[in-house]
Amino acid sequence: MQGMDSFLAQALQRPALVRRSKTDPAARVFYQFHAQTLVGAKWLCVVVKYLATDAFIVTAYLTDQPKAGEDLWPIK
Repeated sequence: MQGMDSFLAQALQRPALVRRSKTDPAARVFYQFHAQTLVGAKWLCVVVKYLATDAFIVTAYLTDQPKAGEDLWPIK
């Protein structure tokens, strides 16, 4: 994740894909693909938890492919 700080906001503002978390119904998983990271082509995953009066980033990580879950955006 080193050097990817600026990409977190971009992933939240312009995600390629948003899915509902399979393990936490109050969490949404935002994905944005990056062709060049320190470890090659990866998806940036940002997990956001939504509460009644607040929302916050739980974690962010790089992954080979988006995890399974209900697609929320874009709607197919």
